[in-house]
Formats: sequence, structure tokens, C-alpha cells
Amino acid sequence: MSHDHAHLPAAGRAGARYKGRLLAALAVVAVATVIEVVAGFLTRSLALLSDAGHMLTDLGGLGMALAAIHLADRSSARRGRTFGLYRLEILAALGNAVLLFVVAAYVLVQAVRRLGDPAEVLAGPMLAVAVLGLVANIVAFGLLRGGSQHSLNVRGAYLEVLGDLLGSLGVIAAAVVLQVTSWEWVDPAVAVAIGLFILPRAWRLGGEAL
Repeated sequence: MSHDHAHLPAAGRAGARYKGRLLAALAVVAVATVIEVVAGFLTRSLALLSDAGHMLTDLGGLGMALAAIHLADRSSARRGRTFGLYRLEILAALGNAVLLFVVAAYVLVQAVRRLGDPAEVLAGPMLAVAVLGLVANIVAFGLLRGGSQHSLNVRGAYLEVLGDLLGSLGVIAAAVVLQVTSWEWVDPAVAVAIGLFILPRAWRLGGEAL
């Protein structure tokens, strides 16, 4: 056991360099999530709720990323304890993947039910909140983009935010179509699309973590 692990702390601290950005992204996503959850119930938009649910997993993912990086960074100051805790970043990424699978399954089930019995959706407020969600995701995307090339854990959070960004675009499109055509089935249809978009990303992230 005499070989050198000196390179491991340096690699592990890649995520630690982005703790501040992760924290800022978490704050932005938290505010947007609360607004989308409240607005989703008030507007009766399943697409908005599904996007909020995805953002909720982002909060969990960002929180796990921060916790894992914090613990790994603290361990680097202790001689002989600079290797094992870095695996927490990998476990956090795997946790993100599991959360994504759960959210996607819930969205798909609720959306299929809604397709058979569409609800009247308040398209105007739905559009305004979806635009706010898009802005929040763009900010978080910019904060995490650089770190995604150096840390698997940051990359997991970055991919979730990227998915949310595209999901927000889908909700905006649904709101515009609802305002123009009053096609109530568009809302659950977009929710299904968001759910189907989440699944392959969760699969790739989980496989990479394993």
C-alpha cells in the first residue's frame, strides 16, 4: 500500500472550487420552485407542476452535491483520509438519478390520467411563471456550466438544470398554445414530454455513477 494517492485530493477538490456557485444556483432554483408549485396548483397546470417537480429534484441534487463536496473537502485536510469520502460525490450523483426516475414516473402517471379528463388551465399566469422559471434555470445553468467539465457531481446538477431549462421552454410553448387555441390536452401532453425527457437523462447519469 505504498503507492501515492497525492493526485486524488487535487482531483477531488475540483468540485470544491464550485461550492459558491452551487450554493447560488440552489438559492435561485429554490425560489423558482416555490413559485412554480404555488402557481401550478392555482393555475391547475400539470405541465407547470411537473416542471416544479423536476426543479425540486434539482434542489435535492444541489443539496447533496454541496454536502458531498463539503465532506470530501474537509477530509483532504486529514492525512490518510483523502480518498474514500470523494466517493460521496459519485453516490450523490446516483441519488440524483434515482430522484429523477421517481419524478418522471409520477409525472407520466398523472399526465396520462389528465389526458382522459383535461382540466381548465389559466394560461396567462401559467405563461408568466414559466418565463420566470426559464430565467432562473438560465442563471443556474450559467453558474454550473464550468464545473460540469471537472466534477461528476457538479455535472449531475448541471444536467438536471439543463433539463429544467428545456422543460420551461416546453411549458411556455404549452401556455402560448392554450392561449391561442384553448386546447386543454396540450398541458398534460407537455407534462408527458417532460417526463419522457427526464428518463433517458436519469438512466445515463445513473449508469455513469455506477
